[in-house]
Amino acid sequence: MATSAPTIDVPPQPWTGRFDGDSPEHRRWWQAVSPYGPRAIPASSAATAGRPRAAVLLGFGSDEGVRRNKGRAGAAAGPAAIRAALGPLAFHLHREVHDAGDVTVAGQSLEAGQARAGLAITSLLDAGVLPVVLGGGHETAFASYLGMAGSQAVREGLRVGVLNLDAHFDLRDEPAPSSGTPFLQMARAETAAGRELKYAVVGISEPGNTRALFRTAAELGVDYLLDEDCSAENTHTFVAAFLAHVDALYLTIDLDVLPASVAPGVSAPAAYGVPLQVISAVCRQVAASGKLLHVDVAELNPGFDIDGRTAKVAARLVNTLLL
Repeated sequence: MATSAPTIDVPPQPWTGRFDGDSPEHRRWWQAVSPYGPRAIPASSAATAGRPRAAVLLGFGSDEGVRRNKGRAGAAAGPAAIRAALGPLAFHLHREVHDAGDVTVAGQSLEAGQARAGLAITSLLDAGVLPVVLGGGHETAFASYLGMAGSQAVREGLRVGVLNLDAHFDLRDEPAPSSGTPFLQMARAETAAGRELKYAVVGISEPGNTRALFRTAAELGVDYLLDEDCSAENTHTFVAAFLAHVDALYLTIDLDVLPASVAPGVSAPAAYGVPLQVISAVCRQVAASGKLLHVDVAELNPGFDIDGRTAKVAARLVNTLLL
């Protein structure tokens, strides 16, 4: 098991929230989260029978991919906003939660930032913890992929499926990587490695994706469920079928999968979207499967949020995944 701490750009910052007392009965997230370091989680407690493995939050402060994709920049402030929304939540988890700080993208150096974040994620996976990456634009997803592809579990043959909760395929074929290209990048990288990308999407907006994107999805064998077809029953069946064919799961949540009334603070607010109850149920289903290897939450743009709605939803989904 690796013992080195991930290389980061911004160390964990103090958490704040409402104070009701110091006892476990009064504990909130801000009181429960502790900084992550090489000895923060003993090897014997990273994953033990009957107790879920520790979760480690890692921010990816980037909106260069959104800018390249001609979206509304501002997602670089997303990690701090999600932490601020998590802080005051009552802490009902039965696992340790640590904060590893942030990897940030300086200027236009997206690829370098993704590579650094990937190394940090690999370090966390090899340490036996559950990385929870807080984005950032959806270029966060390729950083997550780099981290998983470099991990010991994947190198040894673990079959990892990628489940994307998103209104968009993000399979654009562009000269430069962006928030619209990560899953095509993954597919090409998997082909180069002699593997095949197992990729599924819940919440696809038909008007939000061109025929070319649907064609690319068909060529890659992507399974998807349109937003209008995302009833509770349909979605549960779809996710269960995908989970049955993989050893482990990478869950990536683009908050624009939700209706604009629920998640206004994103680059591309959804006119239709998938109900929050359905997305929350997917999170519970994935968590209960025991196959969750890695998760990220992307596209929170605090500058366009209303009453902190999107940040609060993101925090609630993270909390649900870790229960």
